[in-house]
Amino acid sequence: MNKLNKMMMTAAAALTLSTSALWAETMTIGTFSDPTPMNAARAEKAFEKATGWTIEWRVFNSGTDVIAAMASGDVEVAELGSSPLAIAASQGVDLQMFMVSYAIGDSESLIAHNGSGIKSLEDLKGKRVAVPVGSTAHYSLMGAIAHAGMKESDLTIISMPPDQIAAAWDQGTIDAAFIWPPVQTNILKTGSRIVSAAQTAKWGYPTFNAWTVSTKFAESHEKEMVAFAKAMDAANKAYLDDPSAWTADNEKVKEIASVTGAGADQIPGILKGYTFVPLSEQVSDTWLGNAANIMKSTAEFLKSAGRIDTVADDYSAFVNTKIAEDALK
Repeated sequence: MNKLNKMMMTAAAALTLSTSALWAETMTIGTFSDPTPMNAARAEKAFEKATGWTIEWRVFNSGTDVIAAMASGDVEVAELGSSPLAIAASQGVDLQMFMVSYAIGDSESLIAHNGSGIKSLEDLKGKRVAVPVGSTAHYSLMGAIAHAGMKESDLTIISMPPDQIAAAWDQGTIDAAFIWPPVQTNILKTGSRIVSAAQTAKWGYPTFNAWTVSTKFAESHEKEMVAFAKAMDAANKAYLDDPSAWTADNEKVKEIASVTGAGADQIPGILKGYTFVPLSEQVSDTWLGNAANIMKSTAEFLKSAGRIDTVADDYSAFVNTKIAEDALK
């Protein structure tokens, strides 16, 4: 090969690379500030490498905000809690659950302020309780109230995003809050846990965070969505393979801290409050195979509590099992 041909081939290769970078699809993906393993993968650009996308991560404060973004088409892929997912599906929002982010356990809890006089659920009567309305924490709070034989009107429920809950807690303007980390971790320093989502799940009110995608986007980006699911599963597997290694000085924990703002010393304890489910288990009848039934039962409870007006006959159209199944091939 002569010198001129080599120069031409080198130039062509450079042009191809630059053109590919220029035309890389920019994706806005919705998520929350939870200090989970996927945030270490975010820091490492694992999702960009897997999909070829240029990703702009948008951090939301509540599921209500995610629903609005998905409904408007502003966001095509997003993390969403199980109760707002049921609300969105009941409203006919174009989305499908394709993967479990994590099952919620002690990572969401009702914390009572020291000195509030709250020692049990029954003590909530007449108290001011903050929660992001429409969230999984709100659903768990409603379930706890129902389990205690109370009504929402027996207490004052105040809708607040996490940052406002933290401020109101410090100011002493609320008596309790049902919330997740890192706010939960911080307010526990001057409060006590009354009940967590792990307990309300046993009472019949299970909650989890899911990954969702708009139907049309899933159809037009099959390859990328499968790659995204694989990268997410790999991020969770890195933790599940050796949870004890994820200490404050672990590099991945430091990456999570840098992305979420949570303290590296708090993250190991926070991670124990989540249940991460391998993708191989998610395709079972417990998770994706049962997701439509969980959505319906959640919607029925929300309707009985006056939070939504209608419940669909069937929620299977809001579940996509193909992405996970293809990711396992």
